[in-house]
Amino acid sequence: MDKIKRLEVDEFWADSTVIEAGDYIFVGYCMGNEGQSIEAQISGAFDVLKSRLAMAGLEMDSVVKMDCLFKNINDLNYLPDIIKKHFNGKYPARKAYTTNFIREGILFQIDAIAFKGSNNEITH
Repeated sequence: MDKIKRLEVDEFWADSTVIEAGDYIFVGYCMGNEGQSIEAQISGAFDVLKSRLAMAGLEMDSVVKMDCLFKNINDLNYLPDIIKKHFNGKYPARKAYTTNFIREGILFQIDAIAFKGSNNEITH
């Protein structure tokens, strides 16, 4: 088995936000633009996801699965248009949940799994 590499560790919360395990990259706790509109927070979360994927040498089209967490599940309606801007037709499988966040200004968060194989030719 390949090594597990923790590419980004958050000591305060005692978790790893980017882990490389074999051919997969696990990315957690992507959120941005706290306190702003839902559209700004979704876009900000994708910006964080993109920068964390770059730590492993990957781009957005390597994402194969996303969990999208919403404070208000009705905000799911904003997600498709923003996903289209970031994935250029190479969409991951995804699931949406509603949750209560620790701070009032958080409306959206992403956790994702990306594929980093030696034969990483991605088609759709």
